[in-house]
Amino acid sequence: MPPLVNSPVYFGNFLVTSQVFHITTHSFALVNIKPLLPGHVLVSPRRAAKRLADLNHAEVTDLFLTVQQVGRMVERFYGASSLNIAIQDGPAAGQSVPHLHTHIIPRRSADLNDQGGSDAVYGMLEGEDGDVGKHLWEKSNRRPKFPKVDDSSRKPRTEEEMAEEAQTLAEEMKQQQLRDGSSQSSL
Repeated sequence: MPPLVNSPVYFGNFLVTSQVFHITTHSFALVNIKPLLPGHVLVSPRRAAKRLADLNHAEVTDLFLTVQQVGRMVERFYGASSLNIAIQDGPAAGQSVPHLHTHIIPRRSADLNDQGGSDAVYGMLEGEDGDVGKHLWEKSNRRPKFPKVDDSSRKPRTEEEMAEEAQTLAEEMKQQQLRDGSSQSSL
């Protein structure tokens, strides 16, 4: 399946073109290599700014309008009733890729009861589960590793799985924009 954009898109040092499902003048949205919950996506500025304070007015506006649009779409598409929207703004806040990004996580009532309740998502974001940089690095540096026991149900997804979800979500964004009368995307 061909990527939805014609030029390479980088998230930090990682080429993520096939994961991108929505792009605007200053932002892009991509599927997550290892989502915490179904529909967990990221929105990032196109310019590789490390921190929120590094963005100019136009970039901040575009980023948050994109977060709002993508959030509305994933909440509807994944049958959620709420969203977690989070920015880990700098390494001390848990940012694992030095490129500002916003996590959008669709939520349902009692979806994390087996892990301690709805606030468990914050620990997941801050822990190894939420280390996007580590998962992208491992994907891009395929080399033999000692076997690792992973008893969780979350496994890194293949490039094909992420590209397929990106294509599906791109179509959903187009449909939503038609309903909303918006034309923010430049895909």
